[in-house]
Amino acid sequence: MLQGESELTLDGKGRMTVPARHRDGLAALCAGQMTVTKSPSRCLLLFPRPAWEEFRAKLMGLPMDAESWRRIFIGSALDVEIDSGSRIQLSPELRRWAGLDRELMLVGMGTRMEIWDRGRHQALEDATLAQPMPDSVSKLVM
Repeated sequence: MLQGESELTLDGKGRMTVPARHRDGLAALCAGQMTVTKSPSRCLLLFPRPAWEEFRAKLMGLPMDAESWRRIFIGSALDVEIDSGSRIQLSPELRRWAGLDRELMLVGMGTRMEIWDRGRHQALEDATLAQPMPDSVSKLVM
């Protein structure tokens, strides 16, 4: 289970370091083999390869009216590997699309992680907290 937030810094070569708390789990789960792709939220999604393959199979099973969404997810997908320095290389195209600069937020979301520009993530969280909590969430946490 991938969960929690980590503040990270993108280096000059477009690499981010995978937090130590995720390394052993990802090594066991996918031997460091990951896939990064676009998210409709304008962040990047980072999947362990087995979770990506399951998600991709579901996308491929959708009807033709989902073709544009398949293009966003599958067409932009890039297989990456955690290197010996515990880093993942993010392509310039994906970094530009998600508005990633130097300060990042990595958010564990169960079977995947999200990579956000730290300022955009904070703004989204602030906007979410300014709205009333949906009943479905309120009933779960209150």
